[in-house]
Amino acid sequence: MPELPEVETTCRGIAPHIEGQIIKQVIVRQPKLRWPVPETLNRDLTGLCIQSVSRRAKYLLFSTASGTVLLHLGMSGNLRIMSLDQAAGKHDHVDFVFTDGTVLRLNDPRRFGAVLWTTKPAAEHQLLKDLGPEPLLSDFNGELLYSLSKNRKTAVKSFIMDSHIVVGVGNIYANEALFMAGILPTRQAGKVSLARYQKLAECIRVVLQQAILQGGTTLRDFVNETGKPGYFQQRLRVYGRAGLPCVSCNQPLTEIRIANRSTVFCPNCQR
Repeated sequence: MPELPEVETTCRGIAPHIEGQIIKQVIVRQPKLRWPVPETLNRDLTGLCIQSVSRRAKYLLFSTASGTVLLHLGMSGNLRIMSLDQAAGKHDHVDFVFTDGTVLRLNDPRRFGAVLWTTKPAAEHQLLKDLGPEPLLSDFNGELLYSLSKNRKTAVKSFIMDSHIVVGVGNIYANEALFMAGILPTRQAGKVSLARYQKLAECIRVVLQQAILQGGTTLRDFVNETGKPGYFQQRLRVYGRAGLPCVSCNQPLTEIRIANRSTVFCPNCQR
């Protein structure tokens, strides 16, 4: 599944191509995505200018003077910029056609993505209003994690993957950040000290920033806006390396399941 760095990479990649563009037409070939594509989407968007492209959690937001498009890539979706004369493929479900002849095309083989429209402030949308802070912004810090963790018995890995606590810390990045912070993923969230949460918050930020710079993690189905895979996998230190030597102490890495998600850690370096 594309995670925050992949979505941020896509956001940065498509923004220069569609900001300031006027929508000529929206072609919906498959309206049955995770939630139905609004039947009036073409009528609602035709003639509107994309004023800005941004990201909230794993949602892309296309802002116009009349409202906002919320787009989610789902499990395996991707967006590409192309010309209108390029034939649509089997899983090319939605095209945003602009007056200059370019097209923003959503490809979504598993149809878990979404294209929605709201005329209300995007932050008030039911999918966004209860989300936690962005991990790359200043309102996310160790003090926040510590205050929210009090009396929580859930594993700290599950805690930081909760989108009501902080958005965008997917499984891969949770593994990597906990390793960087030296925190055992099974430790109860309520038993992590303030100092360690301060370090963990910074490690989450660093891991995500590194992934964004590398173009996101190479997942099987993920490609960025040019169709190229991300390259952060080259720098993974624990995820996907179960049984291999720890990069810090050379001891074998251990793999377990937490909330049914693969969890890899070093029992020597993490406590």
